[in-house]
Amino acid sequence: MKNIVIADDSMFMRQCLKCILVKGGYNILGEAENGRIAVEMYEKFKPDLMTLDITMPELDGLGALKEIKEINNNAIVVMCSSMGQKYHMDESTKYGATDFIVKPFQSEDVLKVIESALNKTT
Repeated sequence: MKNIVIADDSMFMRQCLKCILVKGGYNILGEAENGRIAVEMYEKFKPDLMTLDITMPELDGLGALKEIKEINNNAIVVMCSSMGQKYHMDESTKYGATDFIVKPFQSEDVLKVIESALNKTT
């Protein structure tokens, strides 16, 4: 069972993503409500995969992505973005994001992206 940490400033979005992932057979190690906590949780838990919302307080998803990649350049990070954030998606790719999930979440799409991201490194 693969371990995941979810980071999103919206508790509702974290719960939606958690529900989809747990039903898909993944273990959720923790949830972060901002980018700073996301980086701390990555360091503490060393999850198989991290999801990061792009827009979060204290440290946004791009900043958290950069810090996580400094900790582990091989970290698997899937960015979550709303429609219309193409610039941020391009920036995320530049900084090493593995893939993207577009909000609003569709269960099948989320599970395909997560599975694909985890398989890119195996």
